Amino acid sequence: MASFLARSVLCGASQAPRLAFPKAVSSSPIFPRSLARGQASISRRFLASSSTPSEQPRLRLGSEAPNFQAKTTQGDIDFHQWLGGSWAILFSHPADFTPVCTTELGAFARLAPEFARRNVKMIGLSANDLSSHEKWIADINEICSADLQFPIIADADRRVAFLYDMVDAQDLTNIDQKGIAFTIRSVFIIDPAKKIRLTMMYPASTGRNTAEVLRVIDSLQTVDKKGITTPVDWHIGDDVIVPPTVSTEDAKKKLGSVREVKPYLRYTRI
Repeated sequence: MASFLARSVLCGASQAPRLAFPKAVSSSPIFPRSLARGQASISRRFLASSSTPSEQPRLRLGSEAPNFQAKTTQGDIDFHQWLGGSWAILFSHPADFTPVCTTELGAFARLAPEFARRNVKMIGLSANDLSSHEKWIADINEICSADLQFPIIADADRRVAFLYDMVDAQDLTNIDQKGIAFTIRSVFIIDPAKKIRLTMMYPASTGRNTAEVLRVIDSLQTVDKKGITTPVDWHIGDDVIVPPTVSTEDAKKKLGSVREVKPYLRYTRI
């Protein structure tokens, strides 16, 4: 029991203690600069032939998620073909065998049934090769009492990370010393039409909140289905908001009772 509780704390339990993080992440042993020295020459060639950070594609909400081909822990994929007609979450990680990434992937793996019920595929990305990923997954499953079944992209040369602008600006300005840019923690929620519906970007030092990702999925799917909007901290079962573009009369016909707080703030139940 003690071992299980320890794993729960490590991998996303709500009562996990708050831990102080090192102030200087760039010099912390948690994120050693030597992680990708062996790929330095590959990265420099890639950077020299690709767009500069200011020329990265603007992945605005509503734009199509860029397609790519990649090797994953479940075989080679064409991203758009893999997406099919499902919702999807693409989320990146700085490196294998790093502590924050391990807890994140374990937490996502444990929530996999909830995402599956919502027709959401998950796919991770980490800047290491496949052999490293396979060994790391074993660690994740052991530490987090998980069974990680979704694919993880092998992005050792950062090609997908650059395509989706998942890199840290300070590392780009320091590329010659560090050898290769550092991948940040990005989240992209993509709908069945392959449109980007939400992005979240976290520094490497800060782990994500899996419950918030799930909450956003619930909001987006409810908005699409019911034609409403959701207020702050909304969860399924809470009141929703009538959009300003819908009249109160039309809202009552479509949704039933409407509670008007202000002419621009009207609540209803669905």
